Amino acid sequence: MMGSWPKRNWIYLVSLMLLLLGSVILAASVGAVSIPADVVARIFLKGVSGFSSRGWPETYEVILLKIRFPRVILAAMVGMALAVSGVAFQGIFKNPMADPYIIGVSSGAALGATIAILVLGGWVGVFGFSLVPLLAFSGAVATTLLVYNLARVGSRVPVTTLLLAGIAVGTFLSAITSFLMVLGGKDLHAIIFWLMGGFSAKNWDHVKAVAPFIFLGLPISLVYSRDLNLLLLGEERARQLGVEVESLKKILITVASLLAASAVAVSGIVGFVGLIIPHMVRLVTGPDHRILIPCSALFGASFVILTDLLARTIMSPTEIPLGIITALFGAPFFIYLLKRGGKATF
Repeated sequence: MMGSWPKRNWIYLVSLMLLLLGSVILAASVGAVSIPADVVARIFLKGVSGFSSRGWPETYEVILLKIRFPRVILAAMVGMALAVSGVAFQGIFKNPMADPYIIGVSSGAALGATIAILVLGGWVGVFGFSLVPLLAFSGAVATTLLVYNLARVGSRVPVTTLLLAGIAVGTFLSAITSFLMVLGGKDLHAIIFWLMGGFSAKNWDHVKAVAPFIFLGLPISLVYSRDLNLLLLGEERARQLGVEVESLKKILITVASLLAASAVAVSGIVGFVGLIIPHMVRLVTGPDHRILIPCSALFGASFVILTDLLARTIMSPTEIPLGIITALFGAPFFIYLLKRGGKATF
């Protein structure tokens, strides 16, 4: 029960909530047009609750409500999705080196997006959406289903087999994507920019598209947090303690894959978030998934918001693809993990 948590867990949660709030205000304030933080807060209140006080230029409202707020909120959702997906996969594989892309989610999404850009014109509207995120999501989900069925042995899905199947399928799909890029010609730049990730030109429609997966996936992950804790003891021990291990793996793989797929569909490939965020949080909070999952979600949201802020401001007016910024932070931490021998606080 949450009420029996150590006091430090509440401190972690409140601190990360404040960090997220500060990140949102900072990211919404900074840009080509600087907007005071108090104005950002008042315009946000006006947008969500009808708060009617007015003492700012109308252009501030346009900038925030049409451009910055949807981008910041989408960045937060993608950060949450990738971080929680990473927690789930690391728990399933019992390995801190695992991330949401380990079973081919990114490769399937990349192939779907590449096909949309090359074959279908990229920006053909379907219910107001580009085909790029739609096919990216479809490719990610289809790849997960393929990998899962390839790895299944009877009614069981051995973790090692799942990992190897994911690597094999992901490599194969990446090869197809690379071949299509060779044929891309004038579309090559669009493909590369998508593969590098980012939130340029994103709007409220993208927020609405990803929101259902986030707000379903996070609670489901929390519901199974205790079972994830028991799974860390080993599958046999978890069965003895009453965990339906195969059912748990099916549910968590499905939820984690959908979280990652929805994130990739709207942001492109944003690497290292699902790898480094859960591990960084675990080093502070410990391995208990009841606190690890919500803290990873909050920290992941803040991390992606702040890295996206860097991506669009550090070389303004040129925007750097988000995947480059996250890799600059993530790769050194990945090397640190390797130097530690992949050890974790499991």
